[in-house]
Amino acid sequence: MRLDNVYADNMIVNDNSVNIESSSRRYHHGDLREALVAEGMKLLAERSADQLSLREIARRVGVSATAVYRHFPDKQALLLALCKQGSDMLEADSKAAMTAAGGGRRGFDETGKVYVRFALANPSLFRLMMTMQSAEDITMFEQPVVYGALSELRNNVAALFPEGASAQRQAIAAIHAWSLVHGMAMLMLDGQIPADEAIIDSISSPAVAD
Repeated sequence: MRLDNVYADNMIVNDNSVNIESSSRRYHHGDLREALVAEGMKLLAERSADQLSLREIARRVGVSATAVYRHFPDKQALLLALCKQGSDMLEADSKAAMTAAGGGRRGFDETGKVYVRFALANPSLFRLMMTMQSAEDITMFEQPVVYGALSELRNNVAALFPEGASAQRQAIAAIHAWSLVHGMAMLMLDGQIPADEAIIDSISSPAVAD
């Protein structure tokens, strides 16, 4: 083997070790945690949550596995963080759709369409969000991992009711509205019905305030 080839090979090895070293030093405080979550989100766009690996995420970010465990002691902790990130995204999209439509029932219908489109655009993340349970094992409407998105749904339903409507009526209406869009999303994800924009555009909320 030529000496210049050996020298080049050594440079590649050294470059890799330096990159990992320097990238470890580049992260401060919450920066590494955010980078790990961002990389986890990228991988979820390519595969299911079951196929995620903390070691692979560490390698792709350019840090040691030990550095990952300082922020996420196990895979479950990372998955919960990914769910929270997804919930924040869905909540922000829903608020933007509500505002753009001018609020009211029309705005509420638009948030339902956002829900279905979010599921189709992020199938692995969506499935994870809807199946992940926190340690408290409480009802889905109160789950911390999707609390933001679902509290937005409940708030939007409550705004359609007249003043003085009972909390039970509002809760039941929220379940009905959620069931409609969640059922459509799952049917489309599972290939039971086509993921057709015309079907999504037809979404209309139940008469929650009658």
